Amino acid sequence: QVQLVESGGGLVQPGTSLRLSCVASGRSISGDAVAWFRQAPGKDREFVSGLDWNSRTYYADSVKGRFAISRDNFVNTVYLQMNSLKPEDTAVYNCGSRERGYSSSDSENYEYWGKGTQVTVSS
Repeated sequence: QVQLVESGGGLVQPGTSLRLSCVASGRSISGDAVAWFRQAPGKDREFVSGLDWNSRTYYADSVKGRFAISRDNFVNTVYLQMNSLKPEDTAVYNCGSRERGYSSSDSENYEYWGKGTQVTVSS
């Protein structure tokens, strides 16, 4: 059992940066596969970035070179650093986790989810 809480979203201008945090409690997620997904109103949930238990990283083509996923095991937290934000990045961002495994772009492969944090990029 694990609980996930996202934070760090907000309203920002294009070209700026945000860092999202996903704080886990209940157990350590240091060996989990974790991922960030996002969903805009009226659109399907889409994969953004993943980090597997071997620390391999994965990124959607739309965010490669701009976003970076990382994990801090000491504070049981996964981060998503988002740079050069664009209006099309506007969405609710959720983190997901599953106990030990490889990161997947399929949201059905994740057992635990946070409620999400809103990111709005607008002039």
